[in-house]
Amino acid sequence: MRTRRPRPGTPGRVLAWLPDGRPADVYSAPCPSRAALDRLADKWTALIVGVLSTGTKRFGEIRDAIDGISEKMLTQTLRSLERDGLVERRSYPTVPPRVEYRLTELGLTLEEPLSAVRDWAERHVNEINAARARHDGGP
Repeated sequence: MRTRRPRPGTPGRVLAWLPDGRPADVYSAPCPSRAALDRLADKWTALIVGVLSTGTKRFGEIRDAIDGISEKMLTQTLRSLERDGLVERRSYPTVPPRVEYRLTELGLTLEEPLSAVRDWAERHVNEINAARARHDGGP
């Protein structure tokens, strides 16, 4: 019988149970919570959630708010977020067609943790860049 290794971060804390009766564990390779972590760790997800946290937006508004995102990447990420139940897409039968995106109730739960990650990145960018320069042999 294999013993379960201690979990880093939140030892002994079970946050959710999987349908097969096992606890969710992102440190376990086959656990489906890894796919959720993958979605959240994506930079475009963090930025799109930030833009949509202020309310419903059209595709062009999201694209214009996120400098450097291609239309292809925005489309792919929005589709993934919709598939994961984090974003709702609403299409209106107008000419030209109007499509709007908003965070679902589940998506809204991401705003606080992803806001903290975005803030952390902005707060510590100089330290990261200095560490990279030292590592790479720069000044």
